[in-house]
Amino acid sequence: MAAGPGGGGCARRGRWGRGCPVRGLLSGALLLLASGLRRGAAELTDGNNEHLKREHSLTKPYQGVGSTSMPLWDFQGSTMLTSQYVRLTPDERSKEGSIWNRVPCFLKDWELHVHFKIHGAGKKNLHGDGFALWYTRERLMPGPVFGSKDNFHGLAIFLDTYPNDEATERVFPYISAMVNNGSLAYDHSKDGRWTELAGCTADLRNQNHDTFLAVRYSRGRLTVMTDVEDKNEWKNCIDIAGVRLPTGYFFGASAGTGDLSDNHDIISIKLFQLMVEHPPEEENIDWTKIEPSVSLLKSPKDNVDDPTGNFRSGPLTGWKVFLLLLCALLGIIVCAVVGAVVFQRRQERNKRFY
Repeated sequence: MAAGPGGGGCARRGRWGRGCPVRGLLSGALLLLASGLRRGAAELTDGNNEHLKREHSLTKPYQGVGSTSMPLWDFQGSTMLTSQYVRLTPDERSKEGSIWNRVPCFLKDWELHVHFKIHGAGKKNLHGDGFALWYTRERLMPGPVFGSKDNFHGLAIFLDTYPNDEATERVFPYISAMVNNGSLAYDHSKDGRWTELAGCTADLRNQNHDTFLAVRYSRGRLTVMTDVEDKNEWKNCIDIAGVRLPTGYFFGASAGTGDLSDNHDIISIKLFQLMVEHPPEEENIDWTKIEPSVSLLKSPKDNVDDPTGNFRSGPLTGWKVFLLLLCALLGIIVCAVVGAVVFQRRQERNKRFY
């Protein structure tokens, strides 16, 4: 999809791999080829600086070190800016911090790269709580969801490091996505299970190497990839179609600690514009007016216990198909046995009459 979110120079390799900027005839040939072919979003962006939207990006060297704000970005709560990272929370209890872009994003197709680090002194299951990446209408509004507002409008990507639900089958840290139109509340006691679009496990805490996350939104498709294994390649985490997000929202990141804590550091945030063609019928849509929504919500439990009813359940999973076929087969067998018994009894009755 894209280059690694870290540093300059040649970009990272992988499914979203980007090369170094090309020059001269090769650059012209590639541009001509790109304009002549209708290709998918994953093939269009190359991660060069010409696609980097600096007004939505946070990179070194930071400006405003030692202050509570910097050009294009606002801080809140426990957030601290150093020369090497933006620390949303220190490894201390009951801290909340966030950083928010001041400029609303009017791109319909984009790709966000985040270089981050979660680390602390806490051992197994004695650390928390994680951080969230936001693309929302609201900004700089503290709250209970990883240090930010609940019942938000827009998209959230949660990097959750502590399992609040003791009965969960998930392995933490766990990454999940949520789309909200303001009507849904994030349930911390269930780790956001009932409002989750999809998610994956990722060993992203206390690593000695760089850790990255990439979020892509293009033509209604939301994709999240990780690079946390020091393999210099992207690994698929979330891939969902049917997502509708308006333009004019703000990017941000927030983190919170409770009785347990961690350092939650943002090292860089890079936003790339995706050069994607849209169908003619979308030309007259006012993308600033649409409601955040998803046409098909898929969670690990298919949201069968979700009391909100705001989204439809996802498609049948492999296990559900298997169980459905098994139940159908058992039903056929039972019907066959009952039918055989009834037929046999009728035959016996007929013999008595003769």
